[in-house]
Amino acid sequence: RPATVAELRDHYASLVAGSSDPDELWLNWIVRRRSDTRPIGTVQATVTNRHGRSTANVAWVIGVDWQNHGFASEAARALVEWLRANGADEVIACIHPDHQASAMVAGRAGLQATTERREGEQVWRAP
Repeated sequence: RPATVAELRDHYASLVAGSSDPDELWLNWIVRRRSDTRPIGTVQATVTNRHGRSTANVAWVIGVDWQNHGFASEAARALVEWLRANGADEVIACIHPDHQASAMVAGRAGLQATTERREGEQVWRAP
């Protein structure tokens, strides 16, 4: 079921508040269509700073009505490029091995599949 307005308000408030871990930064953006600025999804990165290295774990979500139009690929690519330009040493995404659409988006964003697994998902890394 879709979230209620109250549930969404609480969720967005937690995103704005960010992580309680001082070495972790939550970055969240709304993906909008250029043609009419309609919101169609989100991209996000959790950036951790450990031992002098910054690692960004990225994810994307595009609404069903706007999937298969290249929006996720364009948004994920822009996200990875922005993170690299702003000092991320490493960019990774964890993708379920059966989720081919997300694997295609990851590849188009410049990430490469690895043999590493985290909680049953395949780790993809920017070289």
